[in-house]
Amino acid sequence: MRALVISGGGSKGAFAGGVAHHLIEEAGWKYDLYLGTSTGSLLVTHLAAGALEEIKHAFTNVNQTSIFSNNPFIVKQKGKINRIKINHFNVLKNFLKGKKTFGESQNLRTLIGQQITPSLFKSVKKQHREVIICVSNFTLNEIEYKALSECSYSDFLDWIWISCNYVPFMSLVIKNRQEYADGGFGCIIAIEEAIRRGATEVDAIMLSTEVQLVNRMRSRNAFDLLLSTLDFMGDQITQDNLKVGNLLATQKNIKLQTFFTPRVLTTQSLVFNKEEMEQWWQEGLDFAATLLSSKSQD
Repeated sequence: MRALVISGGGSKGAFAGGVAHHLIEEAGWKYDLYLGTSTGSLLVTHLAAGALEEIKHAFTNVNQTSIFSNNPFIVKQKGKINRIKINHFNVLKNFLKGKKTFGESQNLRTLIGQQITPSLFKSVKKQHREVIICVSNFTLNEIEYKALSECSYSDFLDWIWISCNYVPFMSLVIKNRQEYADGGFGCIIAIEEAIRRGATEVDAIMLSTEVQLVNRMRSRNAFDLLLSTLDFMGDQITQDNLKVGNLLATQKNIKLQTFFTPRVLTTQSLVFNKEEMEQWWQEGLDFAATLLSSKSQD
């Protein structure tokens, strides 16, 4: 049984889409399990259905408005550099409405429903390919994995949306009387879960470099500090996930192949820029092609 696992990483998910595109269409690799966390969860249903061009178009055309119904950020571009500041007016508006987060992402839930149609959902079920979404249950303090085969259409879309909700900047969702948020708060890349579900071969796409190549700038304000804190926590979770995944793969004689980004794509993964994401998708395609070609020659 072969599994494709895609990590969280915001807009960098475009690179993962390009890698997966090559593995499935050009290399012809077949998968039984597709596991996604956060941005990875947005990709895996289409990948399982073989709808590669559809997900490429949908993913690379996402922007801030597609995601946020109340955007807590102001994004200013200086040359090729994006600067993010807090939108005090929108944040205050959210708090006055009694919300618990700085921003809201209802637009993303609508977009997911437009892109993952009932017919696409049914086609994946018919092909007997399992799609697994990782979410964080804050109420029970647990990581949960939601399988397409066990969900209704509406519930499955909710879980994908929940998996992407990077609080406190996006919606905190109450479902089944419990609070849920981004799966990446508990598991950035679900290699361990793929092995637990019986995968004997795992291809894991990790949306960061293999070694740290960036020293973070000093925080300019409380908003910067919060982002840096969350990024630091995410980096530690990633390292733990990879250590456990590699250890299990060794113990159980699982073939594990991890694809890292060859460079730092961005340090602003909550900024969605069409030109950048189209470039990253192509980079992912080219990177996977070059990597597999070099391995075949060894």
